[in-house]
Amino acid sequence: MRRDHWRRRNDSLDPTRDFVEIYFNVVAHEFPWDMSQSLGFALFRTYAVPGIGNLLDRTGEFTERTQKRYDDTALLLDPPTRLGFDHPQARDAIRRINQMHRAYDIPDHEFAYVLSTFVVVPKRWLDAYGKRPLTRREVVASVEYYRTLGRHMGIKQIPETYEAFEELMDSYEAEHFAFDAGGRRVADATLDLLVSFQPRLLARPMDLFSRSLMDAPLLEAFRYVAPPAPVVALSRGLLAARGRLLRLFPARRKPVELADLPQIKSYPDGYEVTALGSFPVPGVGACPVRHAVADEPA
Repeated sequence: MRRDHWRRRNDSLDPTRDFVEIYFNVVAHEFPWDMSQSLGFALFRTYAVPGIGNLLDRTGEFTERTQKRYDDTALLLDPPTRLGFDHPQARDAIRRINQMHRAYDIPDHEFAYVLSTFVVVPKRWLDAYGKRPLTRREVVASVEYYRTLGRHMGIKQIPETYEAFEELMDSYEAEHFAFDAGGRRVADATLDLLVSFQPRLLARPMDLFSRSLMDAPLLEAFRYVAPPAPVVALSRGLLAARGRLLRLFPARRKPVELADLPQIKSYPDGYEVTALGSFPVPGVGACPVRHAVADEPA
């Protein structure tokens, strides 16, 4: 296969019609590691919004069961990408996501913000560190993919273009990023988990490396100490060099399966999509307040 096979394939498709296939090619064939890292950082940014970070801290899911929550989030978001939104497993996954969200009084603007990070952060990551940036068709397909996911989740006022998603994310963060002790605990627990994926000797370097990829507003919101400028330059330079090196490799034939990744550890014997996630118990870390999120995928 030619090195540019997946770019050529995606550019031959219609991003408004074939957006699931295009997005799957981006995630599973062309940029599996980059998309995994960038989507992880996208979620990480949301903890710096006190309304989001504090709620996640109060549920205990991200601080007491960090590995399971990491696994469940990834596995629930995977079926629509892999199978399409009409597949029964994808519908089950989205239904499970909606059931979890309905246990809490989450405002629509927070849902829309989280959705914007899934669109914007991966593009910016690939612009800076990927073997190539996304093509315009791939960007449009990503927008269509997450607009569809947002509609299935009952989110209102979803942006229609990448530029509108970008404006939403940047303006929302400028207005809402702030320190919250609960959000900091969630961020610390998540960083500890990511560091645990590496050999123990690399724990300190990985912590520095992770903070080197954070921008100033994010560091300030968590009250993290910024690494020295040479460490930041080295960390980002190594990632960019990795991207340039990958340009020499042939296209990936076999897609990367999320459930087979070593970071996913909670279900060695398999799992059922309908059993993933949290099931709030009345009076135990849950606020059973209904809000406007769809029961069923649209």
